[in-house]
Amino acid sequence: MIHIKNLTRRFGGVAAVEDVSFQVAPCGIAGLIGPNGAGKSTLLSLLAGQLQPHAGSILLDGSRIERLPPHRRYACGVARTFQIPRPFRRMSVLENLLLARPAQRGERLAAVFWSPGRITAAERHATGRALAVLGELGLEGMASSPAGELSGGQLKLLELGRALMAAPRVLLLDEPCAGVNPAGIAALSEAILRLRDGGMTFIIVEHNVDFVARHCDKVVVMAQGRVLTQGAPDAVRRDPRVLEAFLGDADA
Repeated sequence: MIHIKNLTRRFGGVAAVEDVSFQVAPCGIAGLIGPNGAGKSTLLSLLAGQLQPHAGSILLDGSRIERLPPHRRYACGVARTFQIPRPFRRMSVLENLLLARPAQRGERLAAVFWSPGRITAAERHATGRALAVLGELGLEGMASSPAGELSGGQLKLLELGRALMAAPRVLLLDEPCAGVNPAGIAALSEAILRLRDGGMTFIIVEHNVDFVARHCDKVVVMAQGRVLTQGAPDAVRRDPRVLEAFLGDADA
């Protein structure tokens, strides 16, 4: 589904991501792990389009997308979440989801005057879609509540819900477990596995190695901007290079 080839991004003389290559099969879940400063979040921004690479390519289902701006990648089916959710706190949970839907008819001034019926129908359809997403995430009871009243785990679910409004093919998650209690992590876990079973592909940046081992069929380990190793979770966890990257001493 997504194929990353020799991706490189530098900031001045520092290579934050250098010659990174891996691929994720359709309906796969790839975990991206590594110590702080390894380049994981930079790589996620390259995939989502917030940053442009200096070299390399990104293929989505065989088509190159590395030069597309973020909104074009979003339309192609690549969506992301952020480590720190930033909802519109005074707006309702439902309104936060409605704002994330792509290609809204009401954004075109002529349509407002010449096809109000179509706009009303589109709004009704979007509301139904948003309520369905909230139902999938267990937030249907919070639809009318201000987003600022949600707990940390619920905010992560809301962040996931906003990304789902585009019906993405590939979903990039940036530390979904950070700051979330065990109950919230369990809810996220159920949602991710259900979406995977429905045909979605994931790349997850996460420090919770147990979460990665339970959910990912492939793990990519980064250190100092490069891919250190990649493979099945059990093989990666036993790799002395991984232990050294995280702990600084492979024997320990």
